[in-house]
Amino acid sequence: MEAPAANPAPIGATWSSGVIARRAPAPERTPLDAAAPGGGPSLSPRPVADGLDAIIISDLHLGCDSCQAKLLLALLECLLAGTIRTGRLIINGDGFDSFDFRRLKKNHWKVLSVIRRLSDKMEVIWTSGNHDGPAEIISHLLGVQVREEFILTSGPRRVLVLHGDIFDDFIDQHPLVTWVGDAIYNMLQRVDRRHHIARLAKSRSKLFLHCAAKVRQRAIQHARRRGCQSVICGHTHQVAADIRGPIAYFNSGCWTELPPTYLTVRGGTVTVCRFQASPSVTSWRPKG
Repeated sequence: MEAPAANPAPIGATWSSGVIARRAPAPERTPLDAAAPGGGPSLSPRPVADGLDAIIISDLHLGCDSCQAKLLLALLECLLAGTIRTGRLIINGDGFDSFDFRRLKKNHWKVLSVIRRLSDKMEVIWTSGNHDGPAEIISHLLGVQVREEFILTSGPRRVLVLHGDIFDDFIDQHPLVTWVGDAIYNMLQRVDRRHHIARLAKSRSKLFLHCAAKVRQRAIQHARRRGCQSVICGHTHQVAADIRGPIAYFNSGCWTELPPTYLTVRGGTVTVCRFQASPSVTSWRPKG
């Protein structure tokens, strides 16, 4: 992979990220430069020596055939064992594909079991997604805090975390088209188990790109109103990192495609990472 190019954006973020093995250390991170001022109280991460402020995953879609549960288990077990050290795990919506627990497979139940164990060890936040069920059931089942949105204070920055479906009015206005699009996307994932075709179809779909851009624009506007300098969404299944404006936008991607992606936050730096069972570490810059 090509090394990331320098970005002249005002907030000066870098794009280092890694391919994390089951027992590999977290990728290197470079702090953001200048920090924009922010106001109002927010929660700070629990102090973890030489660790991360938070790890953010989204769109697990447990119960879906394309859920990469084995790789997800590998990441969560790294957190449980302390191989990757963090003060918080944030599940940024759509942890479930639907609230029909009969669709959950053995590895999906294992994921829920590890999340429950992690909630006894660290703070686990679950932000509501459009596929998730009632917050009370999730909280009782997993022992996690369920929020509509969450503001994380990391170093000098306020980072807003929310799923992002509230900014996507297309799914409400065109439910049939949304259903058909989801069905085609799921079919492409089954046809090509490496998911190259599904990713290519998304990148060529003007409708999808328009909806993803709308989520990004509205999320940035919302973060500005909330006095935050960065905003992190899920929902679109498209990993993204955009620091061209005064408010940085990140998307944690999903765990229904290969390679699955997630974000780390430390000292105000948001880093995009991908997870696969490989000992190699590469630099990788997402588009957008």
